Amino acid sequence: MEAEIITIGTELLLGELVDTNTRYIARALREIGLDLYRTSTVGDNIERIAEEVQASMQRADAVITTGGLGPTIDDPTREGIAKACGVETIFVPELWQQIEERFAGFGSVPTENNRRQAYIPAGAIPIENPVGTAPGFIVETDRSVAISLPGVPAEMQHLLVTDVIPYLKQRLGLQSIIKSRIVRTAGIGESMLDHKIEDLEKLHNPTVGLSAHPGRVDIRITAKAKTDQEADKMIASVEATLEQRIGRAIYGKDDQTLESVVIGLLKDKGMHLALLEAGTDGALAASLAEFPEIIASEQILSEAGSEEALSAALKEDMRNAPAQAGLLLAMQPSREGSTVMIQVLLPDNEHTDHKSYEAHFVNMKTRAVSYALLWLRRLLLFES
Repeated sequence: MEAEIITIGTELLLGELVDTNTRYIARALREIGLDLYRTSTVGDNIERIAEEVQASMQRADAVITTGGLGPTIDDPTREGIAKACGVETIFVPELWQQIEERFAGFGSVPTENNRRQAYIPAGAIPIENPVGTAPGFIVETDRSVAISLPGVPAEMQHLLVTDVIPYLKQRLGLQSIIKSRIVRTAGIGESMLDHKIEDLEKLHNPTVGLSAHPGRVDIRITAKAKTDQEADKMIASVEATLEQRIGRAIYGKDDQTLESVVIGLLKDKGMHLALLEAGTDGALAASLAEFPEIIASEQILSEAGSEEALSAALKEDMRNAPAQAGLLLAMQPSREGSTVMIQVLLPDNEHTDHKSYEAHFVNMKTRAVSYALLWLRRLLLFES
């Protein structure tokens, strides 16, 4: 069984609004084992909505749209889906009564243009909206089903959970789930990682894929099974193989970030950070900004200096800061690339490392932060 998502709204195409609905719906579909193969965005235009919905319904068993169900002229989803299905929109008195009651609860009276929201494609199944004024609806065909939901996230989420997901499970006879685990790595490039686990990336169930970020690479493991336990077992088998092959590069799972992992280690050891950065525009401090309680002092220099000068400056900071650990990150760009010098002072040890990158300066800063935090993590785990 396959599904597609269509978000509707010119404001999305203009970049005025961030689409969070697709992610929420995608995760909900994953949990009931419904494969999502395509998502798209279309503006507030009847013809283009009809074209997109019609094409999706020819490919997928279920098509979910969000947005364009308001009371104004530029809310044409109802008409677009009706056109895609070859029917007219009709007025549903029961929906109008629900809308009037909703406005009465607000201490208000709906204006005439709100009547538009009581129109749905002929033959559609209405979905009452108890948390807003825009009802949703479901249009069934022999091949597919189109489900239209409001674009307001809170309204969409409520109708999706209470009405749509139970409907899809029953209509499509869904009896499986899809679960994913993100294994987070740093200090290993995407090409090297691919070389080490390319056989895993050829698996069909579970599937394994890579997602690269500056200085970090995520490994996604996705399993489809009939039960949580079965999916967990499939994912655990791949995780065990990853631990054997690249264990040292793995720093966390799922929602963990390299920053949160390092901060957790510092808290466990009762340590704080004294930060001194040079030539990085404060990239490291910015990455740790949400953990102010762990930052004892912070100094940002506009230009990188000599290693000796930076080391002396860090030690001076350490003497003046109530911290038990300090991390120095200095970046010195060159024509060929950039060299990052990292120095960490632990209670009884001083560690210095250098890392060279062939990268644009914009990416250098994020790569340097990743390497510095990864190196600090290793020192906290194995040296302190």
